[in-house]
Amino acid sequence: MKLEYIVGAIAILFVAQFFYGLAVNPGSEFEGADGAAEDVISGIDPDYEPWDPGFPKFEPPGGETESLLFALQAAIGALVIGYFFGYYRGKNRSDQ
Repeated sequence: MKLEYIVGAIAILFVAQFFYGLAVNPGSEFEGADGAAEDVISGIDPDYEPWDPGFPKFEPPGGETESLLFALQAAIGALVIGYFFGYYRGKNRSDQ
């Protein structure tokens, strides 16, 4: 029972922080860290060439496929979280 309260409080804090960020910076764009790192590196050394080409970028064949993969990822995450909540809830009930 205590675990649910802690996880719920953490979730509320994350959501509140997200909406606070939206209120303080209206119209801002959410960019990844890769673009910011690239800007810093080019500011330090404009002639820098990466020595590792990295992984080839995966482009799904269509927007529907991208939506499907995102929904599948969300469903798997929800199943894992739900499993652990159910496991610990059942474990706490069996201990009583």
